[in-house]
Parts: sequence; C-alpha cells; structure tokens
Amino acid sequence: MSSIVVLGAGIMATALATPLSDNGLVQAAGVLSAAPGRVGLDGSSGLVITDPTPEAAGSLVARDRARIELQADGVGPGTTSDGHRVQVLANVGTLDDALLASRADVEGVGLFRTEFLFPDREQPPSVAEQTEAYTRVFDAFAGRKVVVRTLDAGADKPLAFANLGEEANPALGVRGLRLHRELRHLLDDQLEALAAARRSTSADVWVMAPMVATPSEASWFAALGRAAGLPTVGTMIEIPAAALRSGQVLADCDFASIGTNDLSQYLFAADRMDGRLAPLLSGWQPALWSTIRACVSGAAGKPVGICGEIAGDPLLALVATGAGVSSLSMATARTGLVRAALRRHDLATCTAMLQAVLDADSPEEARSAVVTLADRELALVLG
Repeated sequence: MSSIVVLGAGIMATALATPLSDNGLVQAAGVLSAAPGRVGLDGSSGLVITDPTPEAAGSLVARDRARIELQADGVGPGTTSDGHRVQVLANVGTLDDALLASRADVEGVGLFRTEFLFPDREQPPSVAEQTEAYTRVFDAFAGRKVVVRTLDAGADKPLAFANLGEEANPALGVRGLRLHRELRHLLDDQLEALAAARRSTSADVWVMAPMVATPSEASWFAALGRAAGLPTVGTMIEIPAAALRSGQVLADCDFASIGTNDLSQYLFAADRMDGRLAPLLSGWQPALWSTIRACVSGAAGKPVGICGEIAGDPLLALVATGAGVSSLSMATARTGLVRAALRRHDLATCTAMLQAVLDADSPEEARSAVVTLADRELALVLG
C-alpha cells in the first residue's frame, strides 16, 4: 500500500460532489499503474491510496458513511454553537449549477462565475443575452444573496474576441480587471446586463471584480458599478498586495471576497496547476492565514468572505471563522458538512484554531493542532 498527496484545481469535481483534497486533484503519479479497482481516495486528507489493505479500505468506507451522517445534521443558516453567524453559500459556474444550488439548503451564492457565457464564441454575448441568463439565476435565488464575479478571462481562460496577443507569463498578465480596462466595452455591457437583471428580480445582487491589485483599480470598478445601477459593489482579493492593503482597497467598496486559490499561488510563487508544488499550495499554510487575517483586519468591519476551495473544508471553515470571515462559499455538496462543523464549535474555539495555525511552522503541524481542538466526532470523520 502506498499513498500519494494530491492537490490542484479540482473545482469541477467538487461541484459534482467528488471528495477531494482542499484544492482538488491535478497530479497523482502512480495511480495509473495501480491494479484495477485498487485505488482509494481519502477526501478529507487529500490522499490517493494505491492498493489499499482491506483494513485501510474498510476505514475509508466507514469514515465516508460517518461523514454522510454528520453532513445530514448541517441544515439551516450557518452559525457557531454560540450563535455567531457565518453565511454558508454556494459557488456556481453555469445555469444548471445555479438551478441545482437554488433547490439546496444554501443561503445564496457566494461566487457566480459568469465565464460560461463567453467561451467558444467569435463575438461576445449581447447585453440582451446576458440579461436573460443573469435573470434566470437571480430568479432562482429570489430573496437570497447572489455575489457575481465579472468576467475573469485571460491567462488560462483566453477568449477569441479578447485576444491581446501572447504573453510570456499569462498568470501574471492581462487578466480579470486588467482585461476589462483594455476592452472596456466588455465590462460596460456586463454591468448593464447585471443591473437590468437585478431590477427585474428580488435577489440581493452583489457584484465584484477579479484580479484587483490597487486601491485605484477598486475605486474605478466601484464607480462604474454604481453608475450602472448596482448598489453593492466589491472586489476579489487574490493578489497579496490587495490583501495587505485591504483598508485602502476597500475604501470605495462595500465588501471583499478572498479567492484563496489564486491568492495562494501568488503568495507562494507556485503555479496552482503544477502538482509538484502541492505542499506550497496547501490551505493549511500558516503564511496564507497570516495574509487572510491581515486582510480581514484591514477591512475594518466590511464583510469579507472566502470563495476559494478551502471554504469547503470543514476544519478550515472553522479557522476562517476564527479569522473573522463573514461568509464561506463552496461547492453545494460541501455545505452540509461545513454547517455541521460550525454548529459543533463556539467562536472562542474557532479563534483558538486560527491562533494554532498562525503559531505552526508547517501545514502538517497546523492541521494537527486544529484537529486536537476540534469536536471529537468531527475529528474522527476528518482524520
């Protein structure tokens, strides 16, 4: 029996309720050489186990059953055992995602990825087409919060009608808000469509821009959003410079949402698609949590959520609560277990968990310290 640590961009898999590590599965060398039917996946620790012993396989099955039972207890609004509120929201990336999530026990959408309207086209979708699509999503979440991320194109998500030429390092190039500024009409059309869709529904629509680095960029976007008729405008926090200067970045914004996947790769200078760098991109890295805590503190009471994959890890959700994060957005399938974890811990314990992570010297030490503070039943399920 051998085990392989895996990590990467498993966003689609988690949306389909496949249990993976905190950032999903990209590289697991040795899996293809395992005997057919002889691969086990521990969705809590992020280990792929090749040729597991009968005992190891039985343990994985037992933990999975216990996880399902625990998840069934996680219903209703997100709250700690002493009543501290943390919104539990869904990430959605297509109309089908949104309609499925709208029927689930979630408080709304914490990340509506709008890219699904744009790929494989020679011309961008019209304002009317966008309005129709956004209205369908907002109608599905009538009376609930929907946080929309404007088009996040560029880098690994190129568009035929927004090709600004080859870049030596696309992840550090013209993407997100930088593309909006180069091709202003794309942003103007999207904001117009979002405002029209908002006016025709009862959803509580929040809009944010991706890849914001400076206060001036955030202010520029906020002014455009409000001029278009969108009253609640914010920013993604994916760049360390924005996290460390969150007070200034949020001066003209209403909220922020931390995208921990990109924040991690920029913080550690490690490509999130390269499985060899998995340890650097662990959601348990103490430096990541120092950055998140600084971001929340600098926001001075303005709502700061997390919409990266770590929000769906029940233990990391507790650490985030201790850091002062106000909302957690994740794949719909993960919301029950996160709510169950919140309800088994008070805010003081969550705060102690954060401090334990900050005091740790490694991701492994950080996770171990949090497990010792966690509810026994949850710790047994998650390992």
